Amino acid sequence: MMQLAKLKSELDDARLCTDRLFSLVSDEAMYERPIPERHRLIFYLGHLEAFDWNQIGRWTLGMPSFHESFDQLFEAGIDPSLGNLPADRPSDWPTINEVHRYNARVREEVDRLLPTVPEGIIHMAVEHRLMHAETNAYLLHHLDSKYKHASANSSGGLSSSFSEDIPKNEMMEVPEGMATLGREPEEGFGWDNEFLQHVVPVPAFLISRHKVTNQQYLRFVQDGGEPSAFWVKRGDAWYVRTMFQEVPLPPFWPVYVTHRQAEAYANWVGMTLPTEPQFHRAAFGTPSGIERLFPWGDEAPMVHHGNVNSQAWDPAPVNAHSNGNSAFGLAQMVGNGWEWTSTVFHPFHGFSPPPTYPGYSARFFDQDHYVVKGAGPFTASRLLRRSFRNWFRQSYPYAHIGFRCVQS
Repeated sequence: MMQLAKLKSELDDARLCTDRLFSLVSDEAMYERPIPERHRLIFYLGHLEAFDWNQIGRWTLGMPSFHESFDQLFEAGIDPSLGNLPADRPSDWPTINEVHRYNARVREEVDRLLPTVPEGIIHMAVEHRLMHAETNAYLLHHLDSKYKHASANSSGGLSSSFSEDIPKNEMMEVPEGMATLGREPEEGFGWDNEFLQHVVPVPAFLISRHKVTNQQYLRFVQDGGEPSAFWVKRGDAWYVRTMFQEVPLPPFWPVYVTHRQAEAYANWVGMTLPTEPQFHRAAFGTPSGIERLFPWGDEAPMVHHGNVNSQAWDPAPVNAHSNGNSAFGLAQMVGNGWEWTSTVFHPFHGFSPPPTYPGYSARFFDQDHYVVKGAGPFTASRLLRRSFRNWFRQSYPYAHIGFRCVQS
């Protein structure tokens, strides 16, 4: 019962998190499509509850549907690919009040059923919602500011964006060693792509201390490289779109780019992107060979470890949060922006999809999605475990994903 109470509390906290995000936008905005390749925001308002009801009520407990059309309408999102644009109109969607009534009924039913639900399914509902809180955050990042209500901390990391301590992005040596990827079932809940645990030998390599900054990437753009989708040019000057405003390009924030842009920059400087095993070795390894749960050690994530868990709306400088450095002196391997790897998203040996969510990972094993590691500003603490894997299409420009370079 104690575990159930803890999971219910986590579900309540996750609901509060997503409710707060939706409260930032006007009702009119719910029918906007901030990212052309994705659904209108009204879908995401209904999707979270539909997921919980379908997973818990229908597919796990076999309960009859009380709103079958909404169960289906809000069931599945879009795997966004550039140029593949949905053609629906605002009038094709239900009213906001209809969705709110559906959501309230779902929460009532789910809460009533929770004592009979396997713990793994509740974990899935909590983490799915937290992952969508992050998705919703970057969707709102690309929403026209006229639709958003600026909150008290709307400046986010802006106040600390111009650090007097100019980061020197030198290359740090990581000696050869082993990297443990994945997890074992007895370690607790994980998504299907996290299993099974295995150890990979990693030869010595050099890796940049910091994520690539706006300032560094600007030189690449000035030499003909493609600008970040978060950048806007006004005359001869570059600006960055933050959650609530445009600001002059903060030189020491991490740049957020596509995999192709990151790879092009790495080639431009004569380097490559790290592999997934290299990222693990650099982030969680130590000179002695012992591996840590987090880059800073085994202590649970705290505010001083990094820009995660929705502390701020926008990035911090790449040299902030030195308490989160890895054993090899690398900054922000977790937090302030996910990081691209050169590893194509693929299953580990022993991969087994869950019966109620068989397509969670499997439909993305297509050579077009790449593994991203670490965490962004809106990544929940619960998702910072070493084995967690994220992934995106190589041309996807909208998420909070940066990168760093390696020399092998």
